[in-house]
Amino acid sequence: MLRISPTLLAVVGGATLTLLGQVQAAEPATVQDGMLVDARGMTLYTFDKDAMGKSSCNDSCATNWPPLAASADADEGDDWTVIQRADGGWQWAYYGRPLYTFAQDQKPGDMLGDGKMNVWHVARPEAEDAGDR
Repeated sequence: MLRISPTLLAVVGGATLTLLGQVQAAEPATVQDGMLVDARGMTLYTFDKDAMGKSSCNDSCATNWPPLAASADADEGDDWTVIQRADGGWQWAYYGRPLYTFAQDQKPGDMLGDGKMNVWHVARPEAEDAGDR
């Protein structure tokens, strides 16, 4: 008879619950302190040069401003869509605006990218809902 240790069962059970939590997440980001943040609590940004539903940040730009990655079959909602990037990857957009993190932000709550080159802005739900920017 095969015996499985209680420790192994606990580890497998915990990993399964974690995976289920990720799969069932309703939205790719949350609102914290009036701004959108990713699952790690990192600030999300919008780029003024993007068109609705299309990212203009590629190559070295995407290295400095990593896109909020999505999968092609991610569940979209009224506010959230998945767009295909020029490199073939997939990215989350909020009300049609592609979302990014900033490579220089080191910890949750950092907003070092806000206002960079006057085209990068912290993603805020009220500004996106109103179509501002």
